[in-house]
Amino acid sequence: RFHGLRMKLQLLYFASLREALGIERETVETDVRTIGELRVWLCARGGAYAQALAPGRNVRAALDQTMAAPETALTPDAEVAFFPPVTGG
Repeated sequence: RFHGLRMKLQLLYFASLREALGIERETVETDVRTIGELRVWLCARGGAYAQALAPGRNVRAALDQTMAAPETALTPDAEVAFFPPVTGG
């Protein structure tokens, strides 16, 4: 439905991801359509993004504060949060 259109997303990074990237939040415009594609797109930036969000790294995502799978579709103006798995203690 949105194919080819760019959408604005609010990205939030928590815990070790925030430390690795050196930022807590950012706004991006992209034409990717899923959480998984967004992660690949961010990795393509290189540097800290490529390391922190690399395939195989255990990173969870939430879309508008609801846990989301890689195939979850993005929506315009959505908030996407990335964070490491929470460990019990």
